[in-house]
Amino acid sequence: MSTDMWQVDDLDLGGYLGRLGLAARAPGREALDELHEAHVRTFTFDDIDVFLGQPGGVDLAAVQEKFVGRGRGGYCFEHSTLFAAALERLGYHVIRRLGRVGDPADGSLQGRTHMVVEVTLDGQRLLCDPGFGMSVLRPMPVAHGAQDDHLGWRYRVDREDEVWRMRRWRDGGWQMMHSVDELLVLPVDVEIAHYYTSTHPTSHFKRTLMITRHLPDRHVTVTHAALTVRRTDAPTEHRPLRDGELADWLRVLEVPLTPDEEQRLLTRAAEEAAAQV
Repeated sequence: MSTDMWQVDDLDLGGYLGRLGLAARAPGREALDELHEAHVRTFTFDDIDVFLGQPGGVDLAAVQEKFVGRGRGGYCFEHSTLFAAALERLGYHVIRRLGRVGDPADGSLQGRTHMVVEVTLDGQRLLCDPGFGMSVLRPMPVAHGAQDDHLGWRYRVDREDEVWRMRRWRDGGWQMMHSVDELLVLPVDVEIAHYYTSTHPTSHFKRTLMITRHLPDRHVTVTHAALTVRRTDAPTEHRPLRDGELADWLRVLEVPLTPDEEQRLLTRAAEEAAAQV
């Protein structure tokens, strides 16, 4: 796939690395792990723009303006588009992949509306997943039965039914996250998946605010109605969001909204919370 098709040459690599607080390094596993974790910790996973009914584009120019220019986060199409472009500019061999969130065993399997990045490095295939709500902090080997335990966060990858399934350890068992196939992905595929996810009336992201971030000692998920705090050494905290608390979490998670965006978000979240009672 040519770099022109994905607009990779237009990436402000210096600006991107500056956001992460990193210097450019030659391709290598340590450098890749560092880049992946820095990206996940720097940019929130969120659906704020979709929730507000103002979804932007997922081409590199739009994503770069949002992430690099404004320090905002986004969801999988945005994260993986930006991360893949940075990897290519740094000299990595990259393949963009689409997958399905959910578990076929319980009927929750969705359409091909999740995007990840595969890297081949020193003959090893690695799955980079910077744009998932409970994202891995570093790439996972694309190998059946591969497991990783980084800072206490446990994940595994298995080959099943001709797809790669990723799971995370939760409550004493392996919980399905998503399954990734190996079909060719073109920019139009990403655009179509994004259009469905950001505009279809039944889309989860249209009806549910989601903001997540890996903080140094915990992973936090905030919705319009609930708070979930996960730690590797303690039970998960899950409770309803208190009145006025969303604004506080926007500060804790360092979400750089304009005053107008924040007010519209607080209003929209309150309306959705009331409607779902």
